[in-house]
Amino acid sequence: MLNLKAVSAGYGRTVIVTDVDLTVRENSVTAVMGHNGAGKTTLLKACLGLVKTHSGRIEFDGEDITTMRPHLRIRRGIAYVPQGQVSFGGLTTAENLTVVAESHRRPKSAIDEVVDLFPALTQIMSRRAGLLSGGQRQQLAIARALLTDPRLLILDEPTEGIQPNVVAEIEAAIGQLTSGNRLAALLVEQHVGFALSSAERYYVMQSGSVVSSGTGGTAASAAVRDAMAI
Repeated sequence: MLNLKAVSAGYGRTVIVTDVDLTVRENSVTAVMGHNGAGKTTLLKACLGLVKTHSGRIEFDGEDITTMRPHLRIRRGIAYVPQGQVSFGGLTTAENLTVVAESHRRPKSAIDEVVDLFPALTQIMSRRAGLLSGGQRQQLAIARALLTDPRLLILDEPTEGIQPNVVAEIEAAIGQLTSGNRLAALLVEQHVGFALSSAERYYVMQSGSVVSSGTGGTAASAAVRDAMAI
């Protein structure tokens, strides 16, 4: 689904990410872990075309998108949920979902489908997004992204500041989404337990480079924690 080959990227002339190889397969979750400042968010933004790729190649579904503009990557099926539970704070939950659905010409049934993934949203459809809890805003942010009908969902710190029961709901939703419908997910995460239980494959970054990678699952926990302790 997504392949990064020797990608170096950054802001202006400043290179933040150096010579990264990464693969995200169909129907799978891939996690990128590392401490603050490791280059994780910059890597995601490179995939989206929001920062400059200095060298290397980014392929999505077999197509070279290295120099493609961000809106064209979105049209090809990439959706991004940035850090911070982003939504239109002055609009209700229902209005947030409707705006995205209508802008992408999705039927009302598409809203029903994403709400089914996050049942808690049914209780807050008339509440302004700016008044929601962090967990509710995060579920809304993911639901909004799904309404663009993506093939690759990119999530930046989806569990940051979220209560454990909502983390479990987000994990279940991601698992359901990537099971059998050709949707893949790439997530940046510092919550090691969540990342390893969700992901088929993981990468650990430090100072802009990948220092460790492997398959997910609890057996990988010690290796990941060792890599993150470097």
